[in-house]
Amino acid sequence: MCTGKCSKCIGITLFPLAVCAIVSNILLYFPNGQVLQVSKITDLVWFFHGILGAGILVILPASVMLGAGGAGCCANRCGEHSKGTRPFPFQMLLSVALAVLGFAGGAYCAVISSLVLIWGPLCDTGDGEYLYPFRNSTLEENYLFNQTTWSTCKEPENIILWNTTLSSILLAIGVIEAVLCCIQAINGLIGFICGTCMRKRK
Repeated sequence: MCTGKCSKCIGITLFPLAVCAIVSNILLYFPNGQVLQVSKITDLVWFFHGILGAGILVILPASVMLGAGGAGCCANRCGEHSKGTRPFPFQMLLSVALAVLGFAGGAYCAVISSLVLIWGPLCDTGDGEYLYPFRNSTLEENYLFNQTTWSTCKEPENIILWNTTLSSILLAIGVIEAVLCCIQAINGLIGFICGTCMRKRK
């Protein structure tokens, strides 16, 4: 596939992924649709891994990738647009730098989401005190592999299912974004090194 078309396709794909990550992260602040006090929300959620990591840090590179793709020309390092507008010099190289930023954002989201899944949520075990009942468990005894332990959390209702589902979505999005940004970094380098800098005539 042409480097310009590849860049454009990756940019288009990253936008809905980033939006889904932001929405999923926001939903983690409202367990089972409830509005809770800040002190009763799982601490790792405040790392903004979906909003900042897989969201904002990916939307910016995606925008530049679309510009670098331009009209989808093969090996056009400047990212010339179909209307013949003046291209940003070495826009394909800029997309490489921002693709690395997007990779970092996706990887950050994947790492934090993994920790949320492994350590479990903050919840009320029945005595009115909120704590992390699964945080000190080993991987072999992890609650994810033993759903009978999910009843340990009484409040918020269905908190484990809520956190597990949304964190799994964020984990998948983070991994996909990281892979796509890695591909774009390689694609952008090829387009910059091997490409020409063409300008369309009016």
